[in-house]
Amino acid sequence: MGKPTGFMEYSRELPVDRAPSERIGDWQEFHEHFDEEKLKIQGARCMDCGIPFCHSGILLNGMASGCPINNLIPEWNDLVYRGLWKEAIDRLHKTNNFPEFTGRVCPAPCEGSCTLGMLEPAVTIKNIECHIVDRAFEEGWVVPEPPQVRTDKKVAVVGSGPSGLACAAQLNKAGHWVTVFERADRIGGLLMYGIPNMKLDKKIVQRRVDLLAAEGVKFVTNTEVGKDYPAEKLLSDFDAVVLCCGATKPRDLVVEGRNLAGVHFAMEFLHANTKSLLDSNHQDGNYISAKDKDVIVIGGGDTGTDCVATSIRHGCRSVVQLEILPKPPAQRTADNPWPQWPKIHRTDYGQEEAASIFGEDPRKYCIMTKKIVGDEKGAVKEVHTVSIEWTKDEQGRFIPKEIPGTEKVWPAQLVLLAMGFTGPEDAILEQLGIERDARTNVNAPYGKFTTNIKGVFAAGDMRRGQSLVVWAINEGRAAARECDRYLMGSTNLK
Repeated sequence: MGKPTGFMEYSRELPVDRAPSERIGDWQEFHEHFDEEKLKIQGARCMDCGIPFCHSGILLNGMASGCPINNLIPEWNDLVYRGLWKEAIDRLHKTNNFPEFTGRVCPAPCEGSCTLGMLEPAVTIKNIECHIVDRAFEEGWVVPEPPQVRTDKKVAVVGSGPSGLACAAQLNKAGHWVTVFERADRIGGLLMYGIPNMKLDKKIVQRRVDLLAAEGVKFVTNTEVGKDYPAEKLLSDFDAVVLCCGATKPRDLVVEGRNLAGVHFAMEFLHANTKSLLDSNHQDGNYISAKDKDVIVIGGGDTGTDCVATSIRHGCRSVVQLEILPKPPAQRTADNPWPQWPKIHRTDYGQEEAASIFGEDPRKYCIMTKKIVGDEKGAVKEVHTVSIEWTKDEQGRFIPKEIPGTEKVWPAQLVLLAMGFTGPEDAILEQLGIERDARTNVNAPYGKFTTNIKGVFAAGDMRRGQSLVVWAINEGRAAARECDRYLMGSTNLK
């Protein structure tokens, strides 16, 4: 490496984000950029560890350890340290079609398995990745690269989220004619409508979509396969089909009052907000507003955090985020050793903003919702909860146990359900006769991605269940490789 002693000389440092009091007044990204010299120093902390785990991409204890797309992290850290930015983006693009996405929204399992992280704060891998690709676009190094030779094969990719886009990019690179179907009015799937603009600016998404279009990928919007376009028609119109529709069926809350006005799934809230923002800067009013409302977000994950941050930007009166699980520990526990993903307490941007505005972290742990109560007009006015503790039953399974005397009533005029997703939607799978696994996901073995229907493949959340953007890219690339092998008998795709 360029600086073998860098990890001993320099401390981990990240750019200071825009202040919460400033950024809640707009929908712009809140991360700032470092200058080149500071980035070189951070790259120098990569310690030439011999056997790097940061790019291993394996599952340990059910969670990703290292980068699922096997990014060549030590290589581009070294290139950044030496100021070789063009070479760095070339290395980055070898494994990652969309580093501008992962560099913004990935939780960075690579950093959780960084060898330096055993003793010191990990290398700032995610931040360096984001700066490499942003610099590359600024310098004009990222340009359309259509294939020089085309095959006569046509492939349909259904769904334009990260797995669909990665799959389309790779199949197009192989020379096939690729058509991507998207039911929304814009391409990008959850990248466009599931992640708020302040976390991933939609101009960043559209920039990559435009690049893919210039390389020859055809995009068809406002077309839901299985409804607007018969699923069976795919089999006659295309030589192969790759299903990348996501796991978009939300987990519901089965309690009294669930159907009151003002109770919504998180994705209803987030999708409508971003669409209205892009269409009219919220002037059309076609979104669910949290303005002057007491907001209860049920669910403690990333989507719940996005609901908190969006509600604050609307001008909510208060916001509380309820989590049924216990508060994670501040440090790794003995049963969560390196290089596993550290299951520790973190404060994300939404909680930071809520604490700045309302004086405290909005998350409340070990809280179970008992019922939702409405007013005389059928609109939500209260959420009734009770505190719980987690105990083991006779089979050794953890179960929630209510704690008497901890009942509480929360005022609420807006309740957002952010409790994850249970699997893919049914229409296209039923029309094609696709087999499912025990979790209702598409039954397509990892590594092959083949379904029970010849020529039909599946990838991403639709196959593996709700997961990370970086896993979706992994699956889209791998499914493209196997689809290419099916079409041509062999493949050069990685």
